[in-house]
Formats: sequence, C-alpha cells, structure tokens
Amino acid sequence: MADSTTASKTTSSTAVSPTPSTEVVKAAGNGPLVTTQGRTSIADAVVSKIAGIATREVSGVHDLGGNTARAVGALRERIPGSRTNLSQGVNVEVGERQAAVDVDLIAEYGVAIADLASGVRRNVIDSVERMTGLEVTEVNITVLDVHLDGDDTENGESRVE
Repeated sequence: MADSTTASKTTSSTAVSPTPSTEVVKAAGNGPLVTTQGRTSIADAVVSKIAGIATREVSGVHDLGGNTARAVGALRERIPGSRTNLSQGVNVEVGERQAAVDVDLIAEYGVAIADLASGVRRNVIDSVERMTGLEVTEVNITVLDVHLDGDDTENGESRVE
C-alpha cells in the first residue's frame, strides 16, 4: 500500500510540472507592449472607444448603453460642438498585457441575439487586439432591450421635447 501511494504522489507531481514551465514561457514572451526599449501603456478610454466603435460596426446593433446613458448621450449631442461618446455602454479593465470588455447594447428587432453577440464579440476582439496588441480575455455582452421600428419617433423624441 505504501508503495502505490508513493507512486501516485510521484505521478501527480510529475503531471503538475508542465504547468509552471508553461507559465515561465508565457512570462518570458512580453509581447509587443513591453520591449527592451521601453513599455507602452494603453489607457482604459482608448480600449473602450475602440470596443465601442467595433460594436457599432456590427449589423443588428441599434445603440449602446442603458436608458440613462442613452438619454444623457442624446442631450449631449444637442449641445453645439459636442461629440458623440463612442465608449457609451462599454466598460473595460485593462492590464499590462490583457483586457476584458463589457458591452451593454440594444439589438434591432428580428436579429438572432446569439449570432449578434457572436459577431460583436469577434469584432471587438479582432479590433482591440489588432490596434492595441493587448490580448482580450473576454467580451461580456448584455442585451438590454430590443429596438422596434418607430420606437424613437413615438416615445423617445416626445419625452425629450
């Protein structure tokens, strides 16, 4: 019995050993943001803006953000000289080499939400990784509402005026 217990302990410790060596390899590869000439830091606002633009590019996305964010955005757009907040509805966490993205969106009615989420996720990951060199670990998507044709003219504009 003692011999089989010792053998299983040896086997389990051998099975665990590849994990630390893999981590060492990952740590050695600093990626494009950390070089011998210096380090590049990317602000959360940059990643958020890229993710917001990438999300809006996907067909079937009506708008980003919840009701409050969209109402504030609509008021902001009425101010002369103001710009659209491209990161509205997008929250990010950016580390030295990785980023995580949360997107709140309004889908167009009739669009398959699973396909929409997949398309948004793919476009956000591709855009952020290509433009920043960061690895995107996750893109969490929350569909807050479905936009119906006529919703803006019947409900939204009459409340603002």
